Amino acid sequence: MSDRPIIDWPAWTDSPPGRYVLQWEQAQLDRVVSDVFGFHALQLGLPQLDALRENRMPGRGLVLDAASGASAPYDLPDGHAGGLPGRHAPPARSTVWCDLLDLPFEAQSVDLIVMPHTLEFTRDPHRLLREAERVLMPEGQLIILGFNSLSLWGARQSVGKMTGRPFVPAAHDLIAFTRLKDWIKLLGFELDRGRFGCYRPPLASDVWLNRYAFMESAGDRWWPIFGAAYMVKAIKRMPGMRLVGAVKVKKPVLAAGLAPAATPNTRNHTHDV
Repeated sequence: MSDRPIIDWPAWTDSPPGRYVLQWEQAQLDRVVSDVFGFHALQLGLPQLDALRENRMPGRGLVLDAASGASAPYDLPDGHAGGLPGRHAPPARSTVWCDLLDLPFEAQSVDLIVMPHTLEFTRDPHRLLREAERVLMPEGQLIILGFNSLSLWGARQSVGKMTGRPFVPAAHDLIAFTRLKDWIKLLGFELDRGRFGCYRPPLASDVWLNRYAFMESAGDRWWPIFGAAYMVKAIKRMPGMRLVGAVKVKKPVLAAGLAPAATPNTRNHTHDV
């Protein structure tokens, strides 16, 4: 675990830059998860962001890392780390506390996994990606959000790391977008789409952030790869597998504690390819 200062996630998400980033990320997630279908969807970490609120799968769960200790981007439940109050999933969703590097779900049992800044807090990001690949069904989708190291925010974070005053909350170094793409390709994922956002400078007040609002449209057009945050959507491909027409898939059985939000009626299982 890193011994350098870590910004408290709940406090940061209530700050002007935190609200600015989470507003952009929530808008992106609402748009992309609404047309991902199946039976089971998981959000790994960061309960301050409701990554699955626009998704319609019957079994949606929030998975929080009980093994991260003080570096986790949320409070721990009663009985952990001094008995801090716990964060819970939104209504009609399950909450699972576990080690994210050892997910308690069967192989090929989940249709969608969303990882909002999760890789920036885990002690082994590549192993976490391997776990996500293991539990995802063929043609399952993985959505990752993170801070872009190749941005003004990334530059300020690097300076802050040396001076002991980080600007964004991350237990470890920010993961470059190009490095992340290489990782997911090695695991057999196909990049479906990627998007950058949040082009305003790393400023700490609403007044100054609002003064640079014009940079949103300019950045999206002229320097898109330098946004402060990114979202990556990838699809798990199986070698030699080809889907033709509608596919019926037997409903997988997840570990105890991740019960569907509601018992679904008979329905077709389709994939967004």
